[in-house]
Amino acid sequence: MQAIKVALFEDNKHLRESLSILISGTPGFQLTGAYPDCDELLYQLNKELPDVVLMDIEMPGMRGTEAVKLIKKDFPEVQVLMQTVFQDDENIFQSICAGASGYILKTTSPAQYLEAIRDVHQGGSPMSPFIARRVVSLFAQNVSVPSLHNYQLTPKEKEVLSLMVQGKSIKMIADASDISYETVRTHVKNIYSKLHVNCNTEAVSKAMREKIV
Repeated sequence: MQAIKVALFEDNKHLRESLSILISGTPGFQLTGAYPDCDELLYQLNKELPDVVLMDIEMPGMRGTEAVKLIKKDFPEVQVLMQTVFQDDENIFQSICAGASGYILKTTSPAQYLEAIRDVHQGGSPMSPFIARRVVSLFAQNVSVPSLHNYQLTPKEKEVLSLMVQGKSIKMIADASDISYETVRTHVKNIYSKLHVNCNTEAVSKAMREKIV
């Protein structure tokens, strides 16, 4: 299986070095670069395009939320996983609206870091339980009218979408629904197709906004 290519943007030298060792030293992962700022963001990504960008939200110069917008504009296929010490609503909402696919805290364990990178690469949207609750609350506060469109989701697809809204990873959905990991991935792909979205964040946003589940 091809290694997941990861680019790391983190201004804290100790954490940047620790994560670099973790990622580059773990089979199945490849570190394409570790950077203290986003000054040459697009050049660095274009030099060796990663699958996943691990982005600190508080960077010197260009903030992480601004960097996400540039990444999604120029490299829409690249998944962005935000990391931060913050749990406040503004940072959560700005990150997700900018196009981030996941949001984890820097207190996350090394094993959970790797699981989150793997999950976001496979189409998931890893978030801590606290952040998942805040996301649901934020979207609930910004919902519009229920959708009049029939997306023709099957009962199982609605169940999977509901668990996605709760911030559960593909592995967690598989465990909760008692189905295989690959079956969940198939359901997620079908959900994206039927909702006319391209990622987990868009699916969750649409589900909350239109009260699909």
